[in-house]
Amino acid sequence: MPVPKLAVATPKPSAIASARTEAIVLGTVQGKNGPELAEGTEHMDAAFDGQLLGLLTALGASGKAEEIIKLPSMGKATADLVLAVGLGAPDEHGGHTPEQVRRAAGAAARALTGSRSALFTLSAVDLSATAEGAALGSYAFTQYKSDPGEAPLGKIDLLAPATGTTKEHRAAVKAAGAIAEAVGIARDLVNTPPNDLYPGSFADRASALAKEAGLEITVLDEKALRRKGFGGILGVGGGSARQPRLVRLSYRASKPRKKVALVGKGITFDTGGISIKPAANMDHMTSDMSGAAAVVATVVLAAKLRYPLEVTATVPLAENMPSSTSYRPGDVLTMYGGKTVEVLNTDAEGRLVLADAMVRAAEDNPDYLIETATLTGAQLVALGSRTPGIMGSADFRDRVAKIAQDTGEGGWPMPLPEELRGDLDSRLADLANVTGHRWGGMLAAGLFLQEFVADDLPWAHIDIAGPAFNTGGPWGYTGKGGTGVPVRTLAAVLADIAESG
Repeated sequence: MPVPKLAVATPKPSAIASARTEAIVLGTVQGKNGPELAEGTEHMDAAFDGQLLGLLTALGASGKAEEIIKLPSMGKATADLVLAVGLGAPDEHGGHTPEQVRRAAGAAARALTGSRSALFTLSAVDLSATAEGAALGSYAFTQYKSDPGEAPLGKIDLLAPATGTTKEHRAAVKAAGAIAEAVGIARDLVNTPPNDLYPGSFADRASALAKEAGLEITVLDEKALRRKGFGGILGVGGGSARQPRLVRLSYRASKPRKKVALVGKGITFDTGGISIKPAANMDHMTSDMSGAAAVVATVVLAAKLRYPLEVTATVPLAENMPSSTSYRPGDVLTMYGGKTVEVLNTDAEGRLVLADAMVRAAEDNPDYLIETATLTGAQLVALGSRTPGIMGSADFRDRVAKIAQDTGEGGWPMPLPEELRGDLDSRLADLANVTGHRWGGMLAAGLFLQEFVADDLPWAHIDIAGPAFNTGGPWGYTGKGGTGVPVRTLAAVLADIAESG
């Protein structure tokens, strides 16, 4: 779904009340002695004769994070509605983090569903965060509804901050809009039901995105996969009538500073195969291709923002189904590159398709490898539904985790304990796809993947089993369903590599 139109509004602050828009969005702060008005609200307060805070407080405003208070303008402004959204308590420096602003802007945008336009003054606090949060909060996926209901917020004007130039402001808003659009691409893919999104149709959609963005793309069908020896992808996808694919999308700047490989798990639906999952909540497995969606969207974004890099996404796509042609517990698969894996559980399938893709990605001799997947239920047990687990080369892992936290997507560096590696030993093959116990399942999956990483290649594995799909109520700029995590993390890592190497 396209993002709403974003524009930098440059009226004099004193003219905010007369701006031609349907709603004006203001920020409130949770102060020590009660609610306060955020930066950018001064002139609206003047339009209300200094009574704005009192009116909002009478309506229950406290300034707590994401609180929504709606106030009729009562003729004090051209807009019919004034919407106050809480930023929460200030940080230790007396300000608000970009993520606080982003979530507040997203909550406000969700609350303005049905409005054609709004002027956000939160941008006086943080322009980029407001633009990104408001655009993400306006997302809706209604393709399969006969009555889609009210349209999301259509146009977002952003009050220009007091500092910076008009050119800088417009560049910041353009970048924020591009990032939100990439997240929307990933969300659309995740939210598309598996009867319409399967390996072949996913490859077709990736091809269309690549063509539009001017990317190179190659697609290997099941015959090419068999000819080239992609045993993991073929093993997992063999139980479905809808055969697997391997998609590769590449963007190359004219003078790339570094080469980055992205890999994303693309299980378009996961029944667990012969080791079948319980029926409860199996519908959530429509999101098991979130990693693939994220890396496809990220390469498109890299081209749009013209990162001075070479970025290639290698995307293994398969549907894990039980049938007479399914792989079985006890099978031994020969992976791309020659290593053998004993399958002890067909529901540990993501690591098998990723292993093939990671070995193929390393053949391009990248400077960095980043892989992301809805890989383990153990991620949810360890870190909950919003915090990805990040493993890999220690230095690069920590770098990616810090960037993930800065973007607001979160992420926590996790170890790869040496003592768990022996639990992946197999009596038949080079290694097994699972351990014989449930302890440290997220870490054991990381150790499995590590076996397929080229020597001395800095790599990071991002487990997004929970964060990729919101099964609860909306919050901040995140609605139900696909979240688009970790597109913003990947984009920020690419930007960091482009700048710092």
